[in-house]
Amino acid sequence: MIETNIRELNEKIQQESSFIDLINLEMNKVIIGQKHMVERLMIGLLANGHILLEGVPGLAKTLAITSLANVIEAKFSRIQFTPDLLPADLLGTLIYSMKNEEFLVRKGPIFANFILADEINRSPAKVQSALLEAMQERQVTIGDETFPLEEPFLVLATQNPIEQEGTYPLPEAQVDRFMMKVVISYPEKEEEKLILRQNALNEKATTNTVINPKDILRAREVTREVYLDEKIENYIIDIVFATRYPSEYKLKNFENLINYGASPRASINLALAAKAFAFIKRRGYVIPEDIRAVAHDVMRHRIGLTYEAEAENITSEDIINEVLNTVEVP
Repeated sequence: MIETNIRELNEKIQQESSFIDLINLEMNKVIIGQKHMVERLMIGLLANGHILLEGVPGLAKTLAITSLANVIEAKFSRIQFTPDLLPADLLGTLIYSMKNEEFLVRKGPIFANFILADEINRSPAKVQSALLEAMQERQVTIGDETFPLEEPFLVLATQNPIEQEGTYPLPEAQVDRFMMKVVISYPEKEEEKLILRQNALNEKATTNTVINPKDILRAREVTREVYLDEKIENYIIDIVFATRYPSEYKLKNFENLINYGASPRASINLALAAKAFAFIKRRGYVIPEDIRAVAHDVMRHRIGLTYEAEAENITSEDIINEVLNTVEVP
């Protein structure tokens, strides 16, 4: 019975996921390399989760999100976070109209499908929390009125590495609201040569619209249907619990290195991201490799390290690697 259902689901996903190739084709016109980042944007879109990107400036983060918004025919807003930014600059405010003798709502840039929150760690906690509340509640209150945010609603926040001056690190509880934290690296030599040529010759590639927001919302429904076996569920739980109780998973040497383990949001987002990853791979069921593929991005910002770990230069990446190597694969 399950086999028949999975076969039908596979056929359904083969049809519904055909737009993935179209999006990749258009994105590849303007983005050279950075396939990992583009794929994670797609996962966030399909799994209805927000993404935090960390990397130095100039790695096509802004270009990626603007191109994706254009390909999907969606509204796009770019918000540059600065120390003097106020919550009203983000959400909107009430403005008094002399003509009507009443207060009118002026909506802020948060009212869009795709939000690029550029350098989110450059603004104070008050502004960060205003954005994160909108992300969580999917609505904004201005004065006495509450306005729902239009779906799909995806926030892509970028942050500089914390060592840089003039930054306000995001508190752990706020970072946890991001489905994934993706670390962006420099392009390869050949990729950079192509980037150099394209810009030196002023060959500005443009993207075409190939899909609309309604198609994305339908694809989300299908993504939720991707089959997740109980063995895979147990695998997810074991991975998360290994970060909380390392000694129970033959990782006793990590006990003094982990301050706190991954939250229940890690379990939820591992499942959702793995389903989206399976959808992108045109499959109707999740396999352990899907979990392993998304584990670093889902969990790297959810593990708190002790001073001892920092002194020994042990990162959350090292802990995730060891957890994945130790926890039994179904």
